[in-house]
Amino acid sequence: MKYLVLGSEGQIGAELCQYLRDRQHKVIEFDILNQESQDLRIYKNELLDKSIEDCDFIFFLAFDVGGSRYLKKYQHTFEFLHNNITLMANTFEAVKKHNKPFIFASSQMSNMSYSPYGVAKAVGERYTNSLGGLVVKFWNVYGPEKDLEKSHVITDFIIKARDTRKIDMLTDGTEVRQFLHAEDCSRGLEILSQKYDEISRDNELHITNFEWTSIIDIANMIGEHFEGTEVVPSEAKDSVQLDARNEADPLILEYWQPTIDIKTGIKMIIDDMEEQNEA
Repeated sequence: MKYLVLGSEGQIGAELCQYLRDRQHKVIEFDILNQESQDLRIYKNELLDKSIEDCDFIFFLAFDVGGSRYLKKYQHTFEFLHNNITLMANTFEAVKKHNKPFIFASSQMSNMSYSPYGVAKAVGERYTNSLGGLVVKFWNVYGPEKDLEKSHVITDFIIKARDTRKIDMLTDGTEVRQFLHAEDCSRGLEILSQKYDEISRDNELHITNFEWTSIIDIANMIGEHFEGTEVVPSEAKDSVQLDARNEADPLILEYWQPTIDIKTGIKMIIDDMEEQNEA
C-alpha cells in the first residue's frame, strides 16, 4: 500500500509513518513542519492534490491540537478555530475530488459541545460521513513527542520528574482517562485501513485501551522511575473535559486488540526520551 499521512510530524503521525515503513508499506509524509508548501490551510494546494492522487489510502491526522495545557490556553481563540476549520475544508475538498479511501482521526471529545476542539472534530466527522470515509475516535494516544509546547500529560510529567524531581499538576488529579500507546494505535489504524470496505459506518470506532486511569495515578507511576520525585496536585478541577466521561463502543475489538498496558507504555516512553537525549 502507498499511504498518505497528513500530520506526519505529529505525535501519532510520526509513529504511524515508522510503523507503516517497518511493515513494508510506502509512505508519503505531509506536514507543515516539513515545508511551508505542506500547509493544509493553503486553498487548492497543488502539492496536496498531487499527494492524494499518488496514494492508495489517506490517514487524516493533521490538526492544531495539543495536550490539556495547550487546549486550555488556545482552544477558545480565533486562531485555533480558524486553523482547524480551514485545514479541514481544504483537505476534505481535495479528498472529495479524488474519491480516495480515508480515515479521519476524531476524538472521544467530539460530543462535548462546550469544547471548541470537540466541536471542530464533530464537524470533521460530518465531512467524513458525507464522503463515506471512516471516523475513528481517539482516546488520549501517547508516544514520543517533538513539539513540547503541545505535549500531552504523560510527556509533561516525565519531563518534570526527570528535570526537577517534582510533578506539579494542573489539577487535583482525580479525573480519569483512557490511554493508548501510539504503537498500539498505529497497528489498529493499519488494520482498519485494510478492512475499510467491510466496516459498518453505523457504529462508532473508538481506539483506546478500554481501561480507566486517574491522572494522579499516572503521575505516581512516572514518579516511581525517578527516585525522589514529589507529586504535587493542585486544587483545580478538570477544565478541559469538565469531568465528563464517555463510554467507548467496543466494536473495534472485533478487528484489533490493544496489547501495551499503561505501565509498560510509560516505561517505553521514558526509554525513548532517554535515547533521544543521548543522541
